[in-house]
Amino acid sequence: MALLIHVDDVINASDSIEHIATVKKFLHDSFIIKDLGELKYLLGIEVARSAKGITLCQRKYVSTFYKTVASLVANQWLFLWSQLTTNDSSPPLFDPTSYRRLVGRLLYLTITRPDLAYSVQALSQFMSNPSTMHLQAIERVLQYIKATPSQGIFLAVASSLHLRAYSDNDWGGCLDTKRSVTGFTIFIGDSLISWKLKKQPTISRSSTKSEYRALASTTCELQ
Repeated sequence: MALLIHVDDVINASDSIEHIATVKKFLHDSFIIKDLGELKYLLGIEVARSAKGITLCQRKYVSTFYKTVASLVANQWLFLWSQLTTNDSSPPLFDPTSYRRLVGRLLYLTITRPDLAYSVQALSQFMSNPSTMHLQAIERVLQYIKATPSQGIFLAVASSLHLRAYSDNDWGGCLDTKRSVTGFTIFIGDSLISWKLKKQPTISRSSTKSEYRALASTTCELQ
């Protein structure tokens, strides 16, 4: 059995209905609780069940999110992610608060959107002094999210316990620090359970060295 507690919300997960009922009774006898039944929505994450498994997405969060940023997705911008740097020639934003707020909301969205991990990681590097080019980049991400609001994670019921991992790296991908970027995904059967995308702590002098560092990071996560 697992209990996930956030302030006054508790998720009880177990393969035994009887055990869940026992815990609910104990909690209710200790202090009055409200049983909401099967988990459907919590902290902006929607949980949809079917015979094949469970789907996690943040569609409602995206919808609410867009009510406040609708004006930012009106334009079509062309740029390359490889051009993002703190030393670009575009003018700095007069008020970077809105940029920081947008990146913060995007970071929360990556809970169920591993497809956004790289772009949000790149955008979060320029929180201290964003420029108009960085704002253009974030608008492209918003356009993509608007087109895919229901994208999420599927956890299959009929899935083997075979552990699989995929690792990759972008050698010298950060233009400012010349550090490589490590990325990995880990599955149990066909269900994605862990992923990460982060700059390596030191500069790799060769692509082979950065590959080994990425593999080492993935192996630690597997263990």
